[in-house]
Amino acid sequence: MSFDDAQGYLVLSTIAIPLLAALILVLLPGERKMESRYLSLIAGALVLGLSIYIFAAYQVDSSTFQMHLRWVWVENTAFLGKNGITFYLGVDGISAPLGLLNGIVAFSGALVAWKIDYRPKQFFILYWIFIAGVFGTFFSLDLFFWFLFYELATMPLYLLIGVWGSVRKEYGAIKLVMMLFGGSSLLWIAIFAVVHDAGLGTFDLTALWNAGQSGVFSPTFQKVFFPMFVIGCGFHAALWPFHTWSPDGHGSAPTTVSMLAAGVLMKFGGFGIIRLGIQLLPAGAAFWMPGLMVLGVIGAVYGAVAALTQKDYKLLSGYSSISHMGYVMMGLAAMNQIGITGSVMQMFSHGVMTALFFLLIGTLYDQAHTRNLPEFGGIARKMPIWAIFFTIAGFTGVGLPGLSGFIAEFHIFVGVFRSYPIFGALAILAAAFAAGYIFRMFATVFYGPFNPRWEKLKDISPVEGVAATLLVLAIIAMGVYWSPFTDRIGPTVALLPGLTH
Repeated sequence: MSFDDAQGYLVLSTIAIPLLAALILVLLPGERKMESRYLSLIAGALVLGLSIYIFAAYQVDSSTFQMHLRWVWVENTAFLGKNGITFYLGVDGISAPLGLLNGIVAFSGALVAWKIDYRPKQFFILYWIFIAGVFGTFFSLDLFFWFLFYELATMPLYLLIGVWGSVRKEYGAIKLVMMLFGGSSLLWIAIFAVVHDAGLGTFDLTALWNAGQSGVFSPTFQKVFFPMFVIGCGFHAALWPFHTWSPDGHGSAPTTVSMLAAGVLMKFGGFGIIRLGIQLLPAGAAFWMPGLMVLGVIGAVYGAVAALTQKDYKLLSGYSSISHMGYVMMGLAAMNQIGITGSVMQMFSHGVMTALFFLLIGTLYDQAHTRNLPEFGGIARKMPIWAIFFTIAGFTGVGLPGLSGFIAEFHIFVGVFRSYPIFGALAILAAAFAAGYIFRMFATVFYGPFNPRWEKLKDISPVEGVAATLLVLAIIAMGVYWSPFTDRIGPTVALLPGLTH
């Protein structure tokens, strides 16, 4: 067994450990609540450690896929014995940081979910199925399994929100799942069209990428099916106008699920557009990217303006996520190396930032039982550590230098200005609106006149403090020392077809 093969089994372990944890929980008696929590904490620590190792072990002097693992599942004898469907895993400079993001949020979420008392066993079963699906999506190199894991990560959300959520939870759960599965139906049609038109008899993504980049797919075919990939994945990214599930879903979800949905699931959109759109159908990307730029700009500005009007903490964060994911779409649409590199960095930055936001909102809501901003005032004196964490998350959202949001948005803005200067100016405008809603929230909640109603508020708990600290460390690490990210992401992005330089 080669060293690369051994590392491939570590990549497999990021999927196997969550599934094994879910299986053990199925066999565990329901009344063993503490055992469910400890098992989930161990599983979270393991996948966090693995994701850190995979990110660190990725060789930056090579832009090809590494840490391979490949098992033939279905042989297609009609095509000269070529493999039809393979369980094929690998890591490149795009999936490595996103896998790290999932490991960080998975462990943080397991800590936050420690306080769940209603059927924690069932909650953690669904939780770990979701985490396995996310890792599988980021690391799969077979289109069949890519879609399988993509759906595996979506399915548990209905119950996670519908059972453990609050505030119109049934409505939020069904709206989220129906819209995301609606996007998936477009993906499934486009996937079979690509596999059929390639004529290779395989779902191997690397083979299909080579076919797409060698001109196997006609320009007309690419122009027809590229939008299906963008819209199908765009639902997950809350791409305007397919974004309406996001505020309702986040507003209804329990804290941990909001962390997962906003922190990780929304990244499927940008990741899928790279994997299935740009890499498979480069001529379609060249034709349609101006349209994606328009939708990205609208999402960035609309989300920021809508956040300015919100009085509910979670809805404000939900619309903020729409705005920040609009930046991701703009960076992708710029179709140059620095813009797409910034998009991948923004996916990581937004993931840890928004997970921190929802963690802190949940901490406050559990005590106050309200998310209405005007009802608060001066609570920084009662929750100083909580306020520090929230300030860091807010400054990340407005792109303060030294935090991850700045370096990610800087790359995106430079990339957009190179390709579409007018849209670059609009992106700066959206960032100005972001400063408006963040600082308005600070003034209203933290530093206004103290409301005596909140005299009994307690600061963030030690367990939640550990989770918040982990997320803050990730934010500062990228903001201060971003070369481990750019050294991995940049060379991989440089190999994408159709880029302008």
